[in-house]
Amino acid sequence: MPERYLGVLGIADALGLTRHAVHKWRSRYPSDSKHPFPEPDVEVDGMPGWAADRLEEIMQWRNSLPGRGAGGGRPSAVRQDYLTEALARGFTRDEAMRALATFGDEFPEMTEPELCAWLIEKWRGLDF
Repeated sequence: MPERYLGVLGIADALGLTRHAVHKWRSRYPSDSKHPFPEPDVEVDGMPGWAADRLEEIMQWRNSLPGRGAGGGRPSAVRQDYLTEALARGFTRDEAMRALATFGDEFPEMTEPELCAWLIEKWRGLDF
């Protein structure tokens, strides 16, 4: 029986992300970085592949990304501004945090403060 491998799309689907996010991780966290993305097990026609049983390793890598800790304490000033703006627009705190996490997954190259500032700017340009 052939061995099963996951490509970038397979990893993205398994984690509920876009393949763009996985591509960004690979370029942002190369093997010589402080938090390297797990190296692929195979390459076929220039495309990387990871053994299916390494999905848990990749999920642990994602959960240990810098800035993704358990958190606690007071939110940063820009996050507080973001939450205030979101609440004013009718979002619950939970909805606002899920939206922020979704944008974080979609744009892994942006820090949370950058995302918060960007979303505030976008919202202030809208009338809803």
